[in-house]
Amino acid sequence: MRVLVFLEHRGGELQKSSLGVLAKAASLGDGDVAAVLAGEGAKALAAEAGGFGAAKVWVCEDESVAQPLPQPRVDVLAHVIEEGGYDTVLFANSVLAADVAAGLAARLDAGLNWDLVDVELRDGELVGKRPALQDSVQVDVGWKETPRLALFRAGSFDATPAAAGGEPEVAEVSPAYAEHSTLARLVAQDVEESTGPSIEDADVIVAGGRGLGAPEGFGLAEELAQALGGAVGATRAVVDAGWYPYSAQIGQTGKMVSPKLYVALGISGAIQHKVGMQGSGTIVSINKDPNAPIFEFSDLGVVGDVHEIAPKLTELIRQRKS
Repeated sequence: MRVLVFLEHRGGELQKSSLGVLAKAASLGDGDVAAVLAGEGAKALAAEAGGFGAAKVWVCEDESVAQPLPQPRVDVLAHVIEEGGYDTVLFANSVLAADVAAGLAARLDAGLNWDLVDVELRDGELVGKRPALQDSVQVDVGWKETPRLALFRAGSFDATPAAAGGEPEVAEVSPAYAEHSTLARLVAQDVEESTGPSIEDADVIVAGGRGLGAPEGFGLAEELAQALGGAVGATRAVVDAGWYPYSAQIGQTGKMVSPKLYVALGISGAIQHKVGMQGSGTIVSINKDPNAPIFEFSDLGVVGDVHEIAPKLTELIRQRKS
């Protein structure tokens, strides 16, 4: 099996989710694992990819891939797959990666399995795992032909450096671009200002729900997150109500996260929210309702008023840190 992993980078950093997919591919221990990086500064990041198990890194810094647009990257991947003879291509889900994966599937007439959370080798065959029935079960999925394309939920795997990682071979590539691939132009890109880590990359997330009572209640979540060095998340109900930005929404229709610590303030634990955060290492919930569903999948549950408990918890953490 020859595996190629699509890596994304922003702001001069490789994205945690795609590094997690690369580390998972390397852990399968069957065949060569390579990565592909496209965009400005790609070559400078190639060595880091080697530390996560890539024996070879294909890089493209053409002007055509300078902007984060999918079609030129489809051309790059199609060229690399042909050059390297790869039969398996893995992606960590993002807006860009989903577009690239879909475009590549159409270009190569290849099978694409999406929304996967794991993959394994079983009797020499690659088997993916996809949640079903509102994430209450996992089903096995496979591919009929090669190349096999797989799109994983963001945060499915930890970005753990490979034990056998090292300096990779770096190959520069400049494919022939299809005419339609170079027609689109990105005219503007707004980046939301943030003073802390993003919820996709944070090791600690403090999330708030309706139990905070009002938009002002998110001050409790922000202060606790600051004390813990984490990020702030929110449920769909509160972002729909305009209490917090949509960029912070966690859940089936929001972002999938897997921090080491997840603190839920006033969150009931609806299934669509559970889907987005159930991969967290340790889940701590504070809710005044002892029958709240979130307690069923929490490691530690506190029954009480979040407006009384959260400030005391924040102050205690600050005292311990000082």
